[in-house]
Amino acid sequence: MGFTNFSSDSGLAIANEFLATRSYVVGYGPSQADVAAFKAFKQAPATAKFPHVARWYKHIASFEPEFSTLSGDPSKPYTAYGPENAELPLNLKSAPEEDDDDEDLFGSDEEEEDPEVVAEREKRLAEYRKKKEAKPKPAAKSIVTMDVKPWDDETSMQELEANVRAIEKDGLVWAGSKFVPVGYGIKKLQINLVVEDEKISIDELQRQIEEDEDHVQSTDIAAMQKL
Repeated sequence: MGFTNFSSDSGLAIANEFLATRSYVVGYGPSQADVAAFKAFKQAPATAKFPHVARWYKHIASFEPEFSTLSGDPSKPYTAYGPENAELPLNLKSAPEEDDDDEDLFGSDEEEEDPEVVAEREKRLAEYRKKKEAKPKPAAKSIVTMDVKPWDDETSMQELEANVRAIEKDGLVWAGSKFVPVGYGIKKLQINLVVEDEKISIDELQRQIEEDEDHVQSTDIAAMQKL
């Protein structure tokens, strides 16, 4: 099926659902697939109505000066990308698995059971539940793409990035970065980071970065998705 007309609410709804769990149309970085989809828009999508499309659109717009250098096949139309059908299926990988703690793990007969057998089964079930509850759950993590904007073209971007990466916190890992032109000779730092959701507040981290008033004008979250 692929994407449909981005001028219609139905086409935007399909794209919004598709981009709800993605930062890019294909893969983990900007490509010609994003360029083709971006150019198919006549105007920026409404944030309130289609938040995931709007977030993606704003993020891809920051790569506009690099569109011609991005990887992929520029001859493919935007309709070659997107969901396989218009009604997107539920993402079964992200849906919680159903648990039936009352499931009979040992089988049972309709006939009256021996009380000792019943007691043993209940004991085993209690042990199973206790073991399951005690099993540690993996920490929830997110990958974030952050834009850090300097004051002007005379700001040392190397110093700016060094100051950002100097921030160390439990649950924070800095990843790849690049300098992205924004116009008039000014470049912004676009940096990826992985955070443990329970340990790191993104708002607090942004405030800490913005305390570097000699280099940083502002910060913005370009993309975020759960790992």
